[in-house]
Amino acid sequence: MCGIAMVRLLKPLEFYQEKYGTWQYGLQKMYLLMEKQHNRGQEGAGISTVKLDMPPGEEYIWRERVEGKNAIQEIFATINGKLANESDEVLSNAQKCKTKFDFAGELYLGHLRYSTTGKSGLSYVHPFLRRHNWKNRTLLLAGNFNLTNVDELFDHLTQKGQHPRDKGDTFLMLESLGFQLDQEVQKEYDMIKLRYTNDRTITQKIEENLDIASFIRKSEKMWDGGYTICGMLGHGDSFVFRDSKGIRPAFYYADDEIVVVASERPVIQTAMNLKEEDIKELTPGEAMIIKKNGTIKFETIRPAAAELKKCSFERIYFSRGSDVDIYKERKKLGQSLTKQILKAIDNDVDNTVFSFIPNTAEVAFYGMKDGIKALNNQAIRVEKVLIKDIKLRTFISNNNERDDLATHVYDVTYGSIRRGKVDNLVAIDDSIVRGTTLKQSILKILYRLEPKKIVIVSSSPQVRFPDYYGIDMPRMNEFCAFRAAIELLKETGKQNIIDDVYRKSKAQEDLSKEEIINYVTEIYAPFTQDEVSVKIAEMLTPHDVDCPVELVYQTIDGLHKACPNHAGDWYFTGDYPTPGGNRLVNKAFINYYEGRDLA
Repeated sequence: MCGIAMVRLLKPLEFYQEKYGTWQYGLQKMYLLMEKQHNRGQEGAGISTVKLDMPPGEEYIWRERVEGKNAIQEIFATINGKLANESDEVLSNAQKCKTKFDFAGELYLGHLRYSTTGKSGLSYVHPFLRRHNWKNRTLLLAGNFNLTNVDELFDHLTQKGQHPRDKGDTFLMLESLGFQLDQEVQKEYDMIKLRYTNDRTITQKIEENLDIASFIRKSEKMWDGGYTICGMLGHGDSFVFRDSKGIRPAFYYADDEIVVVASERPVIQTAMNLKEEDIKELTPGEAMIIKKNGTIKFETIRPAAAELKKCSFERIYFSRGSDVDIYKERKKLGQSLTKQILKAIDNDVDNTVFSFIPNTAEVAFYGMKDGIKALNNQAIRVEKVLIKDIKLRTFISNNNERDDLATHVYDVTYGSIRRGKVDNLVAIDDSIVRGTTLKQSILKILYRLEPKKIVIVSSSPQVRFPDYYGIDMPRMNEFCAFRAAIELLKETGKQNIIDDVYRKSKAQEDLSKEEIINYVTEIYAPFTQDEVSVKIAEMLTPHDVDCPVELVYQTIDGLHKACPNHAGDWYFTGDYPTPGGNRLVNKAFINYYEGRDLA
């Protein structure tokens, strides 16, 4: 769920100095693009710049990376600090500034890191850089992705004689693309040297003729996962491409002055002051290539899948709710739960207070409120019952941090409901994944208000399976829905289903990913969603909460009706968009059964 931002200025820096009063026009846009996507990167951020046509002996590529939730501010404070003591005379000279200042260039690539598993540290913060003495072999890379077949890719590279220094998918992508880039440059060199003898001319011709789509295509054909990748070459070509299922998002805007790319549409709208129709979505499987001379072309890397699997969790939770379509979809998600909510409170609207769990559930709350008012034709009681004090998303923190944070994230508004178990309290959330925050914090805090009944509503369906393509939580035992289904199987004498799923999963362990079937779905098959919801509520209700607690979940049908263009639902249904997902969930269940699931 990382954030990407790319800016390509199509005019010389002097043009922006004259038209906008500063050569920093591109840098300022990059800051806005990154800051408006801060929701996508609390672990770290990075920015890089490529300068066109720098003379030999002068640096042409710069990079700054910082760890931590304040990384964006720290990066730009460093950049601005270098400019602060310069006179207006110097700062108004675009060409002099390009030579003197690190981040005075025509190409910018930014990244916000939101890793969820694996290693951390500055060396894992994008953009990644692969240097070479030839500018056309120097590669910068940043992306929003998870690969599900890193072992295969690692083996492929080592068989080619390479020595990858890490098994992380970012490193392997960089080396895979870098290897094919080297091959492509060499191929161009071999052809061009037959016609030219001057080495500088040969280099120029290579840069002009370099087939960006070709080296991407040769690398990408082995990747299994969801990804949007941005790259820049040292001589000035740049590109962005997207997986053929459309799993990860990518949007762009281009005119005769600038090309802008970001993970979310409203980010570009705000940064560039545009209407939503001005922003285009990059076609799944397609690459947008911007050559050094500023020409833009689109090429198919892999044909778009017949059935796209755009991530629905982006719409429910992760993307900014300021997008015109996402706002409408989140309202529909709340509205579609109306009948289930009314059933949970026995239609007693007069003695019920409706609220939401801050902050991403607020829009779904408006939809829920409108739906209940429309169905009952009466006003409802609305209060801001919960207050969020810490701006952290605990369900993707590490285990120790999560348990501690969960008890402190929220506080309650006292007096928001009538005391003495008179009122029901309905609170909508965007999702219930682990249930940690509910059990350790929210339910205990809400009970302080002495409600008659607590109804927690999830605008998303039950999260039953690991994601692997975005929020990578690989352990089955992390999901409260999975734990509930396991308990139900044991309680109803159906332990044999757990054993059967293990036996069938184990039998597939050595098969290729294309042959593997997701048998873990059979864990849930004997039970209705409502039965699993009841069990989850029972498991998550603290022993000192002495009132009924009920969970109401979104249905799969309701999800698809609310988000019709984002059919990716594998974390809810187990219908993984690529074979790699089936292989990883197969492994995850084996680990759970064999006691290696330590979540």
